[in-house]
Amino acid sequence: MAEQYVADSVALKERLARIQERIARACRRVGRSPDEITLIGVTKTFPISVVQAAYEAGVRHFGENRVQELVAKAAVLPGQIEGGAITWHMIGHLQRNKAKDVVAHADWLHSLDNLRLAETLERRATMAERVLPCFVQVNVSGETTKFGLEPDAVHAFLDALAPFEHLEIVGLMTLAAPAEDPEAVRPQFRLLRQLAETYNPRRNPRVRLRYLSMGMSGDFEVAIEEGATHIRLGSALFGPRLEK
Repeated sequence: MAEQYVADSVALKERLARIQERIARACRRVGRSPDEITLIGVTKTFPISVVQAAYEAGVRHFGENRVQELVAKAAVLPGQIEGGAITWHMIGHLQRNKAKDVVAHADWLHSLDNLRLAETLERRATMAERVLPCFVQVNVSGETTKFGLEPDAVHAFLDALAPFEHLEIVGLMTLAAPAEDPEAVRPQFRLLRQLAETYNPRRNPRVRLRYLSMGMSGDFEVAIEEGATHIRLGSALFGPRLEK
């Protein structure tokens, strides 16, 4: 694997440079700074050597869809919560029985979408004596196959999170519908931004919707134009995903 990845490492650096330029152009179009954008490398199914190469290329934020993969990789490259230099993001759907592992190993959670999960995370975070930054996941596409709150339920859900002192609600997250033309999903990104902008913080002072986690390899430029602060890139950064 090490010999194979010598060439891959060069390609990764080239892809990262191209992505950074695309981020900069998207920011210029709407008067934003690239410094506002956090690039999360989604390493699902990729080996730890890929994470290490991306780190050496300058990537500092990594995302996993599956808890077991995050735990395994964080054991080799610890996140900030464990004293490391990497920031690990749990971006996939989370079941309550995996909450303990997320609290122990993930720096950020992007998929909070129900109160029972919030209660479990609060209990685990209290025991661990930490505060877990969380994005609330919203289903803006209306697809029944996707997790997340319905848009009209978001504000009431944010209100209901007031008792949870160990969950820091930092923003909203969404997965747009698949589309050949990224412009087709612009309204979905715009809706997420509007949901954040129209929430009155006086309803729950613990909620600070500073960030929007939206945009993936095929649509991140449109997401940035609509206000994304955290983009989640897999194939654009790492190339074709490895088969299990």
